[in-house]
Amino acid sequence: MTSRLLRAPLTWVAVTVLAAGAAFGLYWFQPWKLVTNTEVNEELAVVATATPSDAASTPDASSAPDASSAPDASSAPDLGPVIVRSGEFITHEHDTSGTARIIRTTDGQLRLELVGLSTSNGPDLRVWLTDQPVRTGTAGWRVFDDGRWVELGRLKGNRGDQAYDIPAGVDLEGFSSVSIWCKRFAVSFGAAPLTTD
Repeated sequence: MTSRLLRAPLTWVAVTVLAAGAAFGLYWFQPWKLVTNTEVNEELAVVATATPSDAASTPDASSAPDASSAPDASSAPDLGPVIVRSGEFITHEHDTSGTARIIRTTDGQLRLELVGLSTSNGPDLRVWLTDQPVRTGTAGWRVFDDGRWVELGRLKGNRGDQAYDIPAGVDLEGFSSVSIWCKRFAVSFGAAPLTTD
């Protein structure tokens, strides 16, 4: 009789510990995100197809106006937003595709745009600008927190088009990649090198 009475509280303790462990596991890993998607379709910049040098070029020397009538640089036509750097995503821990591009808006602000992003959903995903090179395979999964990085925010959605403002004090010099970074497990879902065209 006494052993039965002792077993009952121990059973409840075991059930409580298992339930707490299961709740923590669900919170930590959030497995339902592997089968759910969050799609974002923000309006992205319409970038100029002509470069400033194209706008300044002339068809040939005979049709060029003389220097006295040439407009100065301050009256050059506004080409609108331009792509400063861009690159294609590669897969790291999860299948990832799409394009990352840094846009300079007409007012001089910088922003990162993710165009046609497709990756897995996951817990605590962030968008990072980093100084690390993008490497293929498992060698590239965990390198992005080794050097300098700037967090632009939580990933808004694992599918679609989305934009992130780059803080005014961030100097792009030295930042060579963007990573979809899982902060909870310190791993990259996918990354894109950022190069000038």
